[in-house]
Amino acid sequence: MTPEVSVVVPTFRRPALVVEAVRSALSQADDGVRVEVLVLDDSPEGSAREPVLALGDARVRYVKRDVPTGGNPATVRNEGWPLTTGRYLHFLDDDDRAAPGAYRALVQALDAHPDRGVAFGRVAPFGDDPGVLARQTAYFEDAARRARVAERLGSRRWMVANMLFRPTVLVNSACLIRRELLPRVGGYDTRLPLVEDVDFYLRAIRRAGAVFLDRVVLEYRTGAPSLMHNERDASKAVSAYRLIHERYRREWGAAEHTALKLATRTVLRWL
Repeated sequence: MTPEVSVVVPTFRRPALVVEAVRSALSQADDGVRVEVLVLDDSPEGSAREPVLALGDARVRYVKRDVPTGGNPATVRNEGWPLTTGRYLHFLDDDDRAAPGAYRALVQALDAHPDRGVAFGRVAPFGDDPGVLARQTAYFEDAARRARVAERLGSRRWMVANMLFRPTVLVNSACLIRRELLPRVGGYDTRLPLVEDVDFYLRAIRRAGAVFLDRVVLEYRTGAPSLMHNERDASKAVSAYRLIHERYRREWGAAEHTALKLATRTVLRWL
């Protein structure tokens, strides 16, 4: 039978962690969700081949990419999703874990809201560094609060404003997206060295709306080596957001962009 959720997992030299990620996706079948998992290995030596194949699960497909990107998961995700068949797509980072019951809840949310293209929920960080964990927990609690408000208001523009002008309310692995929305959105922007997930889901939500689930859907690893944690290059982040804002003004108009900025500095400031 056709899977309900296709899980695309780019990986780079995290053989143990990617197995955790894959198992978390496969375990969603315990709630009756049909899944398939595609692991795309972006390391030249194929570091994930043996541990992934050792799972011995027909629902898991391993692909070693011919030419490594050198750290561009957007490219890997764009190559991966056309190789899958599910109604919904989950782009799972190789150091994260889908929370128990997440897929069933996200699928049900999108089935109940056929007019919306993205479903996402709360993030539960975990890790060994108490200081980092405390900061990340506070961050995601605030993100959930703001997403909760935007959901109650029922406006995709409020959600977008939170992503354009405030710290993002979501991360890549916390979202489920309709397959048919991918060609309309155009996939991930491979020009962005950082926050490519914010850009991708911002464009998807502005075009097709989102539903926020006030429950944990993702276990987010803190403290592991990654682009997010180890390459906090301010100039790269500024450049990436500049491109995001330029495209938003081009696609949706300078008037809307300005109105959202003003709303963020006034009304949203207190929400």
